[in-house]
Amino acid sequence: MSDQKLITVVDYGMGNLRSVAKAAEQVAPTNTRILISQKSEDIEDADAVIFPGQGAAKACMQALQTSGIDHAVVKAASEKPFLGICMGLQVLMTDSSENQGVDCLNLFEGHVKAFDLHDYPELKIPHMGWNQIHQTQAHPLWHQIPQDSRFYFVHSYFIEPEDTSIISGTTTHGTTFTSVVAHNHLFAIQAHPEKSAQVGLQLFKNFLNWNPQ
Repeated sequence: MSDQKLITVVDYGMGNLRSVAKAAEQVAPTNTRILISQKSEDIEDADAVIFPGQGAAKACMQALQTSGIDHAVVKAASEKPFLGICMGLQVLMTDSSENQGVDCLNLFEGHVKAFDLHDYPELKIPHMGWNQIHQTQAHPLWHQIPQDSRFYFVHSYFIEPEDTSIISGTTTHGTTFTSVVAHNHLFAIQAHPEKSAQVGLQLFKNFLNWNPQ
């Protein structure tokens, strides 16, 4: 149908693609098509893009560059509703200290750093399991998600953006770190909404109904 909305879930060989797509489909409005694709044209043609990911930064960047979709991802993140998840948040930064240093997409100036928990022997790396996200600014994607809701995390590195105005959520695991950024039509979260029960589904619902100007 001509009024069908296309949501492309970026497939670069890493990430919980099926569970992300399934969660999105569960709350998608009528006439919404959720497409898992590794083709640049499907990213370019999409009305909105979901960029999931897990694993290591170096492997993620190599996969994006080898498949040739890195430019399409950057373009989409700059032009249309875009939801980054986990590694899909981290690679938006300038670089990562993972794998002895990796250049990332540099959509936002900032760095990805390893947790230092020497002062918190009771805590473990990776940061795995349920933890709160404290919403630091209002955003349409926080609609009907209570303050300090618990989301599911799995990561050993966290982002440190230079522009603090893009921070939309923080989480504490020993240190308090940026767990969500938002800028124009981009929203990216360190947690996994597809593993976060009802609040995760609400986040997907909010994204799929989001119509930023």
